[in-house]
Amino acid sequence: MKSEQDHDLDSRNRKGLLGGFTLRAKLILRLMRDSRVHPLLKLLPIGSLLYFIIPDFLPGPIDDAFLFWLGTSMFVELCPVNVVQEHMDDLTQVVDGEWHDLDE
Repeated sequence: MKSEQDHDLDSRNRKGLLGGFTLRAKLILRLMRDSRVHPLLKLLPIGSLLYFIIPDFLPGPIDDAFLFWLGTSMFVELCPVNVVQEHMDDLTQVVDGEWHDLDE
């Protein structure tokens, strides 16, 4: 069953698969820089990235990609909900404006 946080991450992004990856990557980078996230928790995405890059003893890239996804997903899930929500709000906000042609 999806948590409210998962649903919010999925429902805000309607840009397809690539948009979802970029939004998740931006969120992870922002959470890594946030001092309110526990330093030991920040080892999850770092460790999963290292595991993905450094060759291991198990054959095939499927296990590496799965563990990278698992580590980054667990990182977002274990971060404080209010901190994740604050960064998601900043990343998905829409700036109101009007379109003006330069030719007119």
